[in-house]
Amino acid sequence: MPSLFEFAGGEEALHRLESLFYASVLADPLLKPLFGDGKPEHIDHLTAFTAESFGGPDRFSGELGFAHLIAVHRGLHIEEEQRARFVELYMAALDNAGMPRDETFREAVREHVEFGSHVAMQNSNAATDAELHPLRSVPKWTWPGDKA
Repeated sequence: MPSLFEFAGGEEALHRLESLFYASVLADPLLKPLFGDGKPEHIDHLTAFTAESFGGPDRFSGELGFAHLIAVHRGLHIEEEQRARFVELYMAALDNAGMPRDETFREAVREHVEFGSHVAMQNSNAATDAELHPLRSVPKWTWPGDKA
């Protein structure tokens, strides 16, 4: 079975997905307060994270490291409504980016985004390091129910 990275179409396809997703986030009134006017490098960071999570190159870990991800979410105070909207927009971006419509692939992506958004929400509301989610490395996601 191919990795999710390969099945999605590799780096170029994931970059297209993250570009469309990021544009939708910046235009969304519920999420815009979390992202402000955006940062040009954010799309590349999202692409690198998703690629690595899905079995592609480990560029995110090598260039930024997981501590960066924790730091950018600290203090954002993400609320459940924002977390759920993030997932909704991400899943819509799959269609807009022309990603595979395979049900098993979509389920794996949803699991990945649901998990990641819960981690981000917890870390964004952590007042102390002890309250942070214990995850300290990019999760390796495969197919539904099989996260390494």
